Amino acid sequence: MELRHLRYFIAVAEELHFGRAAERLNISQPPLSQQIQLLEADLGVRLLERTKRRVALTQAGQLYLEQARLALQQVDKAAEVARRAQRGEVGALRMGFTPSAPFTTVIPRSLLAFRRAYPMVHLDLEEMNSRSVVEALLADKAEVGVIRPIDLPAQITALPLFHEPLVAVLNADHPLGHEGDAPLSLSALANEAFVFFPRGFGTGLFDQLMTLAGQAGFTPKISQEVGDSLTIIGLVAAGLGVSVLPASYRCIAIENVVYRPLTDPGAVTSVLLVRRAADASPVVSAFVDIVSEEAKRQRA
Repeated sequence: MELRHLRYFIAVAEELHFGRAAERLNISQPPLSQQIQLLEADLGVRLLERTKRRVALTQAGQLYLEQARLALQQVDKAAEVARRAQRGEVGALRMGFTPSAPFTTVIPRSLLAFRRAYPMVHLDLEEMNSRSVVEALLADKAEVGVIRPIDLPAQITALPLFHEPLVAVLNADHPLGHEGDAPLSLSALANEAFVFFPRGFGTGLFDQLMTLAGQAGFTPKISQEVGDSLTIIGLVAAGLGVSVLPASYRCIAIENVVYRPLTDPGAVTSVLLVRRAADASPVVSAFVDIVSEEAKRQRA
């Protein structure tokens, strides 16, 4: 039995006339009659009662018609799902992102645009540090990621989305916190206790802070190591030290915390969209296209 046999039978059953059914199918009548006979022989069931004047469905034919329609509908649905999957319109997308990603404008707007354009794609989002995002990609536990700059293996390709300055995070009662949002040099924090990420935490910001501080002539004294950026800001608010974070965190208005831009050359961080270089998934490509367009709008 082939799908065309179902289509032939449905046409005859709906027209109840072999001539009209043949015309509808754009074939001649004798082959149509022969194919229906082959179908009945294959099933071992008589589906149609034929006389010179009329064609009628048997009881078995009426029940078979219902199932044949359902079968073709499912086949058509399967074909449409395959075509939509090829276009990246269905499936799932696993994404790892750094804690700062939701505080940027590009990523939330991109996610909203993607959900609107591809409502049948399930988004599975997980917050993790930059190194963990890369590890998830390599282990096939994520398809895309949003990270801060770190060393990347050859299997991972990165698309720079945008740059943003680093800012000093200060308690409002700190002497340097009384000057509003005026820029300052990182060297002004040389004698301060820092609240910051651990060395091996995998954010990329640790190495950058060490490099910038070295250029400013000092080594930061990290008195509190914290793995969460919001906790860092909270501990600064509690007066336990100062910190340096991407400027996107300025949207977090916590009492007793002020943010001041840094004047140091290189006090800038980037946000990267990463994926496996060999991944040709249409869903991934569709997401990358949307994020790229949103990043271009922000840079314009």
